[in-house]
Amino acid sequence: MGRGYFITVEGTDGSGKTTQIKLIEEYLKSKNKSVVLTREPGGTQISEKIRDILLDSQNSEMGITTEMLLYASARSQLVSEVIRPAIKEGKVVICDRFVDSSYVYQGFGRGIDLKVITDVNRIALDGLVPDITLFFDIDPVDALRRRSNATGLDRIEKEKMDFHKRVYNGYKKLAMLYSDRITCIDSSRSIEEIFGDVKVCLNELMDF
Repeated sequence: MGRGYFITVEGTDGSGKTTQIKLIEEYLKSKNKSVVLTREPGGTQISEKIRDILLDSQNSEMGITTEMLLYASARSQLVSEVIRPAIKEGKVVICDRFVDSSYVYQGFGRGIDLKVITDVNRIALDGLVPDITLFFDIDPVDALRRRSNATGLDRIEKEKMDFHKRVYNGYKKLAMLYSDRITCIDSSRSIEEIFGDVKVCLNELMDF
């Protein structure tokens, strides 16, 4: 059994994550890797129910602490039920968003102390750290325009542009702080150009 890997994918809504995740899955399968796709919040029956609560645009009165704890709860269930078992079995887990999203959305975006988020998620993660995080970097104004043109906006996406700019700046700061784990990829280019950079990261990680 080969070694399992944990890859997380981050970026503002509309950054092209979904398209690239599909390409990553196809590429890894072509290299005979067993791949598990999952997402945050969600990925399990319990976590998907929490996702519905979090993203429901009618829940506009949700408190920021409640929001942070719900994300951490969904994450804890996903880690224990899906991610850890898959990695143990030698599979490659690709997760659309992970703990970095809590830092940027609830921390930089909402203003919750980053230490509080760290302490809460230390319990939720139980020591799990991604092997690599791919941050798809695109101006939040352009990203949200893409997103709103494709589908309707959920509760988080409906936040004011200042919020989305704080989130984006948070991603940039995290990328500088954790440059050994987070790789920034210019997501304003063509799908093919973006995936070219992604393949370089995957090849280095897995010695292809």
